[in-house]
Amino acid sequence: MLAFLVDNREIKELEYLLKREMDEILHDLGDSRINVEIKSSMEERYQVLFNFFKRFASKRECSKYLRTKKYKERNMVR
Repeated sequence: MLAFLVDNREIKELEYLLKREMDEILHDLGDSRINVEIKSSMEERYQVLFNFFKRFASKRECSKYLRTKKYKERNMVR
């Protein structure tokens, strides 16, 4: 396990970067031109980013990026 100290400004920057990356992944998951194998690896990356994000984000912010099984299945089938 690793730990690091960050101040509020750095937390806001991390939050911004993670949100931006998660938004980009969500956008790409909706693209029907991307094949299922790539979407699967994108889902894994999203989960890693989301797990990191929820360590310091509020529950309200986390709920905006929470993925449901129904949503995942709908975007993976295409």
